[in-house]
Amino acid sequence: MKNFADRSQHEMAVVGKQVVNEVYDRPASYSYWTGCSTGGRQGYMEAQRHPGDFDGILATAPAINWDEFEVATLWPQVVMNEENTFPSPCEFNAFNEAAVKACDPLDGAPDGLIGDPARCTFDPRQLIGKSVECDGEQETITAADAAVVRKIWDGPRTPSGKKLWSGIPIGAGFDLAGTGIDADGNRVGMPFPVPAGWVSTFLKRQPSYDLSTITYAEFAELFKQSQAEYDTIIGTDDADLSAFRRSGGKLLTWHGQADQLIPAQGTVDYRRRVELAMGGAARVDDFYRLFLAPGVSHCAGPTSTGPAPTDALGALTAWVERGKAPQTLSAAITDSSGKTVTRELCRYPSVSRYTGHGDPADAGSYYCAPARH
Repeated sequence: MKNFADRSQHEMAVVGKQVVNEVYDRPASYSYWTGCSTGGRQGYMEAQRHPGDFDGILATAPAINWDEFEVATLWPQVVMNEENTFPSPCEFNAFNEAAVKACDPLDGAPDGLIGDPARCTFDPRQLIGKSVECDGEQETITAADAAVVRKIWDGPRTPSGKKLWSGIPIGAGFDLAGTGIDADGNRVGMPFPVPAGWVSTFLKRQPSYDLSTITYAEFAELFKQSQAEYDTIIGTDDADLSAFRRSGGKLLTWHGQADQLIPAQGTVDYRRRVELAMGGAARVDDFYRLFLAPGVSHCAGPTSTGPAPTDALGALTAWVERGKAPQTLSAAITDSSGKTVTRELCRYPSVSRYTGHGDPADAGSYYCAPARH
């Protein structure tokens, strides 16, 4: 666990620099880290525990807050089992499509994206009674289906209602609410392997544990257990980056707001805690900048509908080597019709707003504005 948490990447950096020095007879001019998901978490751990290893760290969709979110991402399965309701994939899609349609206009642009999922207040109960076609058959969305979706979007809570963590962002895929058909022809939950393995092996210490038996009350206990046992080892959420700042390092992160596996809100929460610990947003921006990408799924995967950064590493090297701090990150995606959609992603906490005229697919039709709450 210690190797996975931080030792391996630190020793790699040390040995890598020694090899460069021996081969070229001089030290490396600059050292960079780039990684997504677990690789993003490892980048943050380098900044937190080994601040002198890298001059620049590009950490995308980082799996920080590991001990919290790994349990939190089992929540959709716990909800479906406790409510004994297992919506089919096409029913989940219907909820997502309705939410995107309802909240797309909030950023002023008819672009099929939810610009700021935190402001989307779409109520899934609006779909109760709606008929959707699933594998050639008509299914009617029930009140129970809507209740499950509400709880999944809302995120994990204790039985008394205390919020534990963020839920799946509205507009993201429901991969964590995977289902399948059992031997008796019933639809049942199929947990995503990573949280399933974390809970059964590292918390329950029973790899064959039946996760479908976990109640809301037991879930809250597992969440607390994970924090108590593993935060100091692999939490990767130490907000004190002062040593990294003193070393002259730069940390650049972007996170898709339709990330279906690691809620971007956890990264936002970490950035806010760094600001509180280190003198406010302006001082933190000197060495650590965050960009959120509307409609982009985990690590810019194939289900993304929004533009993802095209050269974030180039932006980081310009910052490290020329002192050119990124104000925006250039992003692009090719849509279903083959057209290239471009956008300049805004530096947190600013959000993108449509100017009201111009091609919605062109970055020039947008500007960065303060977020509204």
